[in-house]
Order: sequence, then C-alpha cells, then structure tokens
Amino acid sequence: HVQLVESGGGSVQAGGSLRLSCVGSGYDFSMHCMGWFRQAPGKEREGVATIDPYGISRYADSVKGRFAISKDNAENTLYLQMNSLASEDTAMYYCAYASLTMSPRSQLVSYWYTYWGQGTQVTVS
Repeated sequence: HVQLVESGGGSVQAGGSLRLSCVGSGYDFSMHCMGWFRQAPGKEREGVATIDPYGISRYADSVKGRFAISKDNAENTLYLQMNSLASEDTAMYYCAYASLTMSPRSQLVSYWYTYWGQGTQVTVS
C-alpha cells in the first residue's frame, strides 16, 4: 500500500518557524520529484516547493528565501523547513510524489503528482 503521511503542522506566531515531515511507505520515492503543496480556504491548491531525484529544489516565488525542502531517501522522508512564517502561509500542507519525469516548469503543478498525503494544517497568527 502506497502511503504518504505528513506531520509537523500546528499554530505559530508570525515570524516563527515550523518543520513539516512526510514519511512515505510502500513505494520507491527516490526516482521522481516530490513536493509540498498547500491550499488555503477559498483558494486553489498551489505548489510550494519540490525536489527532484538529483536534489535540485524549486520554490514558489512567495516562499523563496524562507522555506527549504529536503529529503532523506534512506528513510523515505520529505521535509519542509518553514521560517519567517506569515499569515499568508496559513493553509493545509500536502506532500506528494510524481511517479513520472517532468520539466522544471511543471514541477510545481499539482496535476502531475500521483500520490498524496492527507495533509497537515499550518496556522500562522
């Protein structure tokens, strides 16, 4: 059974930090992109950060310089370090695995991702 489970969300004051984790099981998650996506109430899901099989990361403009994505292939774990959090970062955060090769331009587009976690809520006040 393929499963991705996020954790690490919570409530934090503006300017604070959180570290999200996503543990995968039942699949080889090292061959294609993994990413973090978020969705706020009333807004569409947006790509936050991705990391490809070569360790190259890409970020939405809104989080560049504040967030950092990383992964531990041995533990099938994806991380998102979030610093300098602001109210606009409030959303449900999801991790995902693509299972196909994408162009860099497509890597922040949720359509291309096959496996998804259930999400972890981040609230910034």
